Amino acid sequence: MNMIKIGVGQADFKVGDRQGNLKLIALLLHEAEQARVDLLVLPELANSGYTFNSREEAEAIAEVVGEGPVCQMLQGWSAPDRMVVSGLCEKGPDALYNSAVVYSGGELETVYHKIHLFANEKLWFRAGNEPAPVFSFRGCQLGVMICFDWIFPEMARSLALRGAQAILHPANLVLPFCQKAMVTRSLENRIFTATANRCGTDRDLSFSGLSQVTAPNGSVLTQAGANFQGVVYADVDLAAADNKWITPQNHVLQDRHPELYD
Repeated sequence: MNMIKIGVGQADFKVGDRQGNLKLIALLLHEAEQARVDLLVLPELANSGYTFNSREEAEAIAEVVGEGPVCQMLQGWSAPDRMVVSGLCEKGPDALYNSAVVYSGGELETVYHKIHLFANEKLWFRAGNEPAPVFSFRGCQLGVMICFDWIFPEMARSLALRGAQAILHPANLVLPFCQKAMVTRSLENRIFTATANRCGTDRDLSFSGLSQVTAPNGSVLTQAGANFQGVVYADVDLAAADNKWITPQNHVLQDRHPELYD
């Protein structure tokens, strides 16, 4: 067994409130450290808030990966032997990205640029054009996606096909469907998922909270309340995701017929 304590952080981030959002991230990191969380997922766009009125507003609070205060905070927290995944409003060399940064053992592991942009995100961000990454932590294989990526089953399936035992999922959810859908993503791929959603309101949008960790059998291992601010967590054996058999005759990956699905 390879037990890992996975935590998901939830808070009421505000658009444009750099210092306020930094304090919330610091509080979530501290709470996760006190709970001895090994692997922490924070919400989408944790440094910036969500409901921008202009590209200029997004650009003013965006961070260059590895240079801004949030990235430095995440890097420091991960340093002993931990991993943290956080949403980030990223200032790239030629565009803004809705990103997820992954820090492990005090080093930048990878950056993912959100592929499936939702609603007004298309006005501020450039969509990613590379597959979502799969990476290692303590001998386990992990994948990452961001928020609206959930509605495309191919996204989670592609991560499972590349060996991901868990999907780490920063989110800012306004539609009421994702938490239940992630149970299905777990079942159909026999994997764990960890969705870190935000709560509260940001200008004209309200967010649903209910951050959660799900298991390959479809059970919800832990879930935050709709308005909860803090970290919830679950101890998991990620090796359970290696068993893809639904019955002795049915394997969720080997039984596929992709040549017939077009």
